[in-house]
Amino acid sequence: MMRGMIRRLLAALACLSAAAPLAAQNAPPPATVVVAFDRDSVRPLIVEGLANKQTGRAVEANDPVRIASISKLIMTLAMLRLMDEGKIDPNRDVSDYLGWRLRSPYRPDEPITLYHLLMHRAGLSDRAGYIIPLGESLQAKLADPAAWRDPGTGQMPSFEYANLGSPLVATALEAASGERYDRLVERLVFAPLGVKACLNWLGCEEAMQARAVTLYRDTGEVAKDGPGELPPACTIPLAEGQACDLAAYKPGTNASIFSPQGGVRIGMIDLAKIGQAMLRIDGKPGFLSVKAQTMWFQTMLTALHHLPQDDSGFCGYGLGTYALANEPPCRDDLFGDGGRRFGHGGEAYGLRSGLWMSTDDDPTGIAYFTTEVPPPSGEVETAASDPRETALMARALAIAKLRE
Repeated sequence: MMRGMIRRLLAALACLSAAAPLAAQNAPPPATVVVAFDRDSVRPLIVEGLANKQTGRAVEANDPVRIASISKLIMTLAMLRLMDEGKIDPNRDVSDYLGWRLRSPYRPDEPITLYHLLMHRAGLSDRAGYIIPLGESLQAKLADPAAWRDPGTGQMPSFEYANLGSPLVATALEAASGERYDRLVERLVFAPLGVKACLNWLGCEEAMQARAVTLYRDTGEVAKDGPGELPPACTIPLAEGQACDLAAYKPGTNASIFSPQGGVRIGMIDLAKIGQAMLRIDGKPGFLSVKAQTMWFQTMLTALHHLPQDDSGFCGYGLGTYALANEPPCRDDLFGDGGRRFGHGGEAYGLRSGLWMSTDDDPTGIAYFTTEVPPPSGEVETAASDPRETALMARALAIAKLRE
């Protein structure tokens, strides 16, 4: 009898062992959306996976997701639009807007401007952290020596990507306009382009919140925007003991609470509409004035033709945008075709995302996100450094060609 029980147990274990790989093969792919666009149209290429594993809801092409650092590109557009209204000067000492003196301890006599901050050339460092909760002081954060690094001896401070610059930019925009940052971006960027989006879920309607994409880590655990983290739960960072109440918030004091460095929630079709606005930049007044177009274009052109001679991982960084290229010292050819593109990528909470536009005479673009991506290796991260991301772009390009 004992031998019979052992045989049956071994047979059952064998069946389980055989079924495990099959179950893994049948598991839904990570939530992924890729859309292609040109100046006039948007086409979904890949829409797959589950927006939320608990409910089993399949992701749809325009479901809102936290796009991480692409939010910085949107912040730049808001700055340029506010400049067009005559309310802000990118080359003015940002201290004039903040209401307190901002200086690098390494360059105490040199003003820091929005131009420096948006190009990551203000001498800031993320070593001190870059999230300043409601109830804490942005000014106190910048008084921490760890918030700064040696910017070198050149006329322009050296490049180093720092998220800490984003709260400073967003706070300056608030001070110049008198508007809360989330509402300012809605007025200047989202509404004019017919886009449904928000920051940290503030201002997003319930129907949009219901379509939120939950971000998962590669281990399968929830990383961000699970059902318990959506409204009516508090969606902004809070200091200990601080109530989740923005009624008394004064614009121009601490826009970090809106996560300007990465907190935009938007669907890929709507993100593509923002890309279309950039493809339509043609030297004529439109979404941006000619002055704003010229400032952005010249900065991007400089970045494209003066690639950094360092190991930053970036192929030239302009105003809230950077380049993809495949030429020494840069090896960031995400699309594998050697072409140059501009835009911004994102990486956080198990997500990789991107909004990239070509520099061709008949330009096109791609907006995408994919989830459950392993964390960065700790080495220099580029858009092309994740195999999942490069494989996704190769697949998307192949689909796009088949549909031409």
